Amino acid sequence: MPQPAERQPARRHGAARQSGRPPGQGRDAARQSGGPPGQGRGGTGQGRGAAGQGRGGTGQRRGAPVQGHATAGQNRRPATPPVRPASPRCRDEPDLDRALATAFDTPVRSAATFADLGVPADLVTALAGSGVMAPFPIQAAAVPDALAGRDVLGRAQTGSGKTLAFGLPMLARLTTTARPRRARALRGLVLVPTRELAGQVADVLIPLAHAVGLRVATVYGGASIGRQIDQLARGIDVVVATPGRLLDLLDRSACTLGRVEVTVIDEADYMADLGFLPAVTRIMDATAADGQRLLFSATLDRGVDGLVRAYLTDPAVHAVAPLAAPVEAMDHRVFVLPASDRAAVAAEIAGRPARTLFFVRTRHGAARLARQFNRTGIPSAALHGDLNQNQRERALAAFTAGHPRVLVATNVAARGIHVDDVDLVVHFDPPNDGKDYLHRSGRTARAGAQGTVLALVSPEQVRDVARLHQTIGVTPTSHHVQTGDHTVRQLAASGTPVPAATPAKQQPGTPRPRAAELAPHLRTGSRPARREGRRPGSR
Repeated sequence: MPQPAERQPARRHGAARQSGRPPGQGRDAARQSGGPPGQGRGGTGQGRGAAGQGRGGTGQRRGAPVQGHATAGQNRRPATPPVRPASPRCRDEPDLDRALATAFDTPVRSAATFADLGVPADLVTALAGSGVMAPFPIQAAAVPDALAGRDVLGRAQTGSGKTLAFGLPMLARLTTTARPRRARALRGLVLVPTRELAGQVADVLIPLAHAVGLRVATVYGGASIGRQIDQLARGIDVVVATPGRLLDLLDRSACTLGRVEVTVIDEADYMADLGFLPAVTRIMDATAADGQRLLFSATLDRGVDGLVRAYLTDPAVHAVAPLAAPVEAMDHRVFVLPASDRAAVAAEIAGRPARTLFFVRTRHGAARLARQFNRTGIPSAALHGDLNQNQRERALAAFTAGHPRVLVATNVAARGIHVDDVDLVVHFDPPNDGKDYLHRSGRTARAGAQGTVLALVSPEQVRDVARLHQTIGVTPTSHHVQTGDHTVRQLAASGTPVPAATPAKQQPGTPRPRAAELAPHLRTGSRPARREGRRPGSR
């Protein structure tokens, strides 16, 4: 829903206006994802000036862009912005596409170890201690350029190893510069669209940061803002944040971004899908003008190209194929059935012995389907935006452990689920487009494993779903089924059984663990916020 005119963000420079950035999509999307609606915060507070100017108002840093890259890094905070027409190259959108296509076709440099990429010894040792020895393609491609101080544009899918691709250079730079830690003054910033992703990125970075004497914290909605303020006041080097909560903290003067040396925008296309780009641009405007910027995205549509042009200077462009192509690693199926049989067929499939992940469109639909499964004797959990962070972590940790074996999630949660051994994804509600289909389906067939993707389709949806499959190059096998059909029973019996739970015996006098301790790692601000203290848009 468009916001009132008096609360529209300030107009941006030419490149941003050409980007096609979508407006904020209301508070529902923000509540489901842990990010902001991106609007309704009273403007940016500072404009970027005219297009074509250098960062910081005194010219461009690190030289002029090479041919084939957009002129990014425009002057965003001059006191009196000069009027200058946008560069023709800034408006030439095919340049980025050509650069990415060239990068995709360029062989990735060979590197047997992270040390070969130039990663400092302390970080290499910490990686080895976690059993990480050899870099993935996106890491081998992007890390050397990022270590050299260049801005980086990386196109890579979820699960391709992006976190280390930006995390290692960030930690290496902060260790090298060795500036003193200051209260509320961040040195590294990672922007992600959801709470789940913030936690997962932090899980990777925290042990590495500890090895080099740096502190990492997470900042997202649905957790106590007071605890986050206290943590920032004690001094933090790197913050992994969702845009909405970070803006809340900036508005309260709980942190500053003027000393940020490295800024990462991860899953930029997903932020665009949720309408968060206005909030992202406001945050980027507050970071140091001469800082390094690393942006990773699966696509450059829906305004992401505008971010690239506005904030990256002469970026090193890297693109790698996903670790597992959907057609090659997944068995795609369609069950055509009457709408009246959908819930019963879904329940029959949910009774299988292995992990099964169901996707629905709405939060209420996720809660309702999980309740239906539980009533039929199939333990199930729901994952959606109406849950607080404690509840979300608990549901995801339980599903990861295999008890329950069934998780019902919304689209917004799709990228926050990284669980091995999920061999069946069911589209209970068919997705709206091919992009959603791929993001949902990408929760199976991970790390080279095989997986099955099933869409439950009513007769009136057949044509639309067929068109969706055609768009993404998928040729599924289709069956007309009903409750108790042989094909349904066969799928319901498939999969490797999850081992039975073996509850640990509790010693007398031992306190019961808090819910947050059921998650794989405790993180800063993992407790749910008290409702009376939650600010609008903080989720």
